[in-house]
Amino acid sequence: SPTQVGTALQVFYNLGTLKDTITNVVDGYCSVLEENIKNALDIKVLTQSSQTVTRGGPGRAAMPTPGNTAAFRAALWTNMEKLMDQICAACGQVQHLQKLLTKKRDPISHVCFIEEIVKDGQSDILYKFWTAVTQTLSSQFQSATDSSMFLKQAFEGEYPKLLRLYNDLWKRLQQYSQNIQRNFNTSGSPDLFAELQQMEEDAQDIFMQKKQDYDPEKALKDSLQQYEAAYLSKSLSRLFDPINLVFPPGGRNPPSSDELDSIIKTIASELNVAAVDPDLSLAVAKNVAKTIQLYGVKSEQLLSTQGDASQVIGPLTEGQRRNVAVVNSLYKLHQAVLKVVTSQNSFPAAAEETITTALKAVHDLMGSAVQPLLNSVGDSVEAIIITMHQEDFSGSLSSSGKPDVPCSLYMKELQGFIGRVMSDYFRHFECFDFVFDNTEAMAQRAIELFIRNASLIRPLGEGGKMRLAADFAQMELAVAPLCRRVSDLGKSYRQLRSFRPLLFQTSEHIANSPALGEVIPFSIILQFLFTRAPPELKSPFQRAEWSIARYSQWLDDHPSEKDRLALIRGALEAYVQSVRAREGKEFAPVYPIMVQLLQKAVSALQ
Repeated sequence: SPTQVGTALQVFYNLGTLKDTITNVVDGYCSVLEENIKNALDIKVLTQSSQTVTRGGPGRAAMPTPGNTAAFRAALWTNMEKLMDQICAACGQVQHLQKLLTKKRDPISHVCFIEEIVKDGQSDILYKFWTAVTQTLSSQFQSATDSSMFLKQAFEGEYPKLLRLYNDLWKRLQQYSQNIQRNFNTSGSPDLFAELQQMEEDAQDIFMQKKQDYDPEKALKDSLQQYEAAYLSKSLSRLFDPINLVFPPGGRNPPSSDELDSIIKTIASELNVAAVDPDLSLAVAKNVAKTIQLYGVKSEQLLSTQGDASQVIGPLTEGQRRNVAVVNSLYKLHQAVLKVVTSQNSFPAAAEETITTALKAVHDLMGSAVQPLLNSVGDSVEAIIITMHQEDFSGSLSSSGKPDVPCSLYMKELQGFIGRVMSDYFRHFECFDFVFDNTEAMAQRAIELFIRNASLIRPLGEGGKMRLAADFAQMELAVAPLCRRVSDLGKSYRQLRSFRPLLFQTSEHIANSPALGEVIPFSIILQFLFTRAPPELKSPFQRAEWSIARYSQWLDDHPSEKDRLALIRGALEAYVQSVRAREGKEFAPVYPIMVQLLQKAVSALQ
């Protein structure tokens, strides 16, 4: 009751013993709590409450008998809960006292009671009390666990339980700070109420806000540091053990589904137990991230990097089969951990980010594991497409007006190869999205190469155009196995669709096509218009005396339109010089259209 305590303070003030009395009261609380802490951790008391002991000989150590550890621990946690109640109650008394001292004045001299206490430079009795209590907790816990292995094991093994008790205590203390004001307002004489009414604004004490150089919550939890370190170390061992078990030295295969399940259960269990505290969650999340890294390192050691890992000629080799199994295993781990993380309630963002970063590394490892195979497939696709230049597209239209064959030989070979690669190699991967993300990029590249090479065919007769148009249609079927839907290929797909009708249009029509620059790069169209020119107007690669393969490589090395257009300009300028050198009277009809298109392309770049 603020009224009764206020009256008592007035009496002691009048007697001139206020300061000593307050010091004695606070010291009394500290002494009682010190006794409470000692009793709560007294191994003899704990052992007796957990078993009925037959009297041992002299010097017999007090310790639980092997079968009684559970009862001992139950007694310990009951004691700890009781201790937290005792600390909370004592704190409440001191907080209450501090509030009254800060606000109560002597009615005659108007001296604020706290000023009496300030004389020794210690105005904050709550701060003094809390420092004493937290230091006692640290020293008593230290000495108790140093002298008893059972206490040490209990606090280290069940550290989250201990931390939860401390967190609950801290919450109660903060709550109590807020409640004191309400008590003052509801119980107390009108004059005292008038004195105390500004306390609402002033309701901050050390449990509500940190001081600059002192964090009371940290002071409380400092006594727990050694147990947290031991707990995290054991937690890491629990996480690593199942992984070291399923990747024995010299082993050749990734873990089975059951073995992987056991690893995931351990991860889930460690995260669930740590959920009592955001800082502990983050610390355990870092352990989980290390666990994921370890799994990645062990898996990487199983990967085959020999030549047979990237062959695409015969059926799956032993090395390729193992690589598929490793990628599938990494994928299952990735998905399972993701599921565990998303199922966590109020998981700290930093903890989630720590695990997500580790999972990204797993995803990257999956990528580097399939890269050699993807490279081989890509190289073979390019090699097949470039053989279109070995076929004859110069023929005129047959009497029926239709091509003699539905598509060219190289296209048949390409369709067969892609179909076989998907069924022989990629079908065995369980991570379909991951596979398609990689093979769709390959499909886009195949279309790019197909259009590039189709635009370079010289000479191109009317019959050749019909056959090439059929190849364009067949190309969609060829890349279909590599993607979810061909239309998902975006720009590549639009280029394939837009280029085909240009085969049959006049050069003037082509130069004015809306697809130019927007869908199909100017350089590709200019390359294609060379096929409509006389042999004297040489294509850029002919002028440079390169093979088509070398020119294709140059285009890969120079992706910018600016470089490509400069090479084309060089070819056009060389043609002008050759016409002038032989004193020709006119240029080929397609030449002015190409020059105009080149100017349009250059201005579009600017």
